[in-house]
Amino acid sequence: MYTAWTVKHKPDSTAEIVGNFLSIKALREWLQSWDKGLPKKRAAFLHGPPGVGKTITVEALARELQMELVEKNASDDRTEDAINRFAGLASQYGSLFGGKRIVLLDELDGLTGNADRGGVKAITNIVKTARCPVVLIANSAYDPRFRTLRSYCFLIEFKKPAAGIVLKNLERVSAREGIQPEENVLKFIAQRAEGDVRSAVNDFQALAQGKKQLTYNDVSWLAHRDRQDSIFNVVKLIIYGRTALGAKKAVNMADVDIDMLFEWIYENAPSHLTDPHDLAQAMDALAMADVYRGRIRASQDWSFTRYVIDYMTAGVAMARQNSKTSGWVPFKFPSRIMMLSRSKAQRATRKNIGLKIRRKCHISANRASNEVLPFLRIIFKNNVHMAAGIAKWLDLDSEMVEYIAETKAKAGKINALFS
Repeated sequence: MYTAWTVKHKPDSTAEIVGNFLSIKALREWLQSWDKGLPKKRAAFLHGPPGVGKTITVEALARELQMELVEKNASDDRTEDAINRFAGLASQYGSLFGGKRIVLLDELDGLTGNADRGGVKAITNIVKTARCPVVLIANSAYDPRFRTLRSYCFLIEFKKPAAGIVLKNLERVSAREGIQPEENVLKFIAQRAEGDVRSAVNDFQALAQGKKQLTYNDVSWLAHRDRQDSIFNVVKLIIYGRTALGAKKAVNMADVDIDMLFEWIYENAPSHLTDPHDLAQAMDALAMADVYRGRIRASQDWSFTRYVIDYMTAGVAMARQNSKTSGWVPFKFPSRIMMLSRSKAQRATRKNIGLKIRRKCHISANRASNEVLPFLRIIFKNNVHMAAGIAKWLDLDSEMVEYIAETKAKAGKINALFS
């Protein structure tokens, strides 16, 4: 059974948490201040980008200070009544055995949508009268809806850690998993994560799953992210979506374009839809989405985009009827994108050779690549003298010669005669 490495290697103490040392210290001191009586601010509001350790900090401090943690995702219970039933009662009483308690309301951003029916107001009232520490967590504390709530909270900002700090965490995970990465591989992943510690670990697991060695070629195609939300979470919301509308809304959270998101869903649907009938229906929906993608390319009529989105999101989500979830199944990077990324340099070289042939033979570059290049390969493999003459006539560089000859040894002989 697969286990998410973000769970498997979750820090056991604040000493293992990556970055934000001053923020962790500030929260610890605020929690300890309750031993002297009710503080002026009865709630701490942790805010900062996703994946920087806000929630795990609260969990670790609760263990270290021997406090009972009562935790709830605020976006799951948005109404005033629901929040009062959970947090209202919990904030007024100690733990079952008379110990100290922390009430944690995570993902407060979920209260800012249309589904909020007095939720923020209820939390504000709870914070005013809380008899134990209340910790609130959101990506941004400065949403207009939080204006009043902020005035009653001790604000603590969590920032993205530097790539070097993220790298140390990846090295810790790598050592525990027994993976031997090539030099600079982990550094590359850390830099691409841009301070998102959770996504760095997710990326590492997705790239290294089933491997004991990880080469630079395995990760070099990994692109920079300017993520609104992790692509892993977006794909999860689509494949495991309970409503068509919810699956469609996930598109707005993605940090990739529609075509790339299509590849992510296409790659991962077979692993997460275990029932054959569910998978067949999902693939039918993706096939229809691909039909409309083709129509967009052919006609440049972008109004078809809405059909692409409907089929690849709602169509896939609603296909899930009988599939069962058994343990954690990892999300994979799209293999087709990996293949294209790795062959990008080769395709560029092939195109440049076609342009060289076009100038000499007065044919299209596409025709030169498809019809002339195969004959050049035969010549370059079997007759180095003739190959050197052709290379000089076409003005090929050493990289182009090696691409046609297909071996460095043969290319070296041709280049030696050519030069």
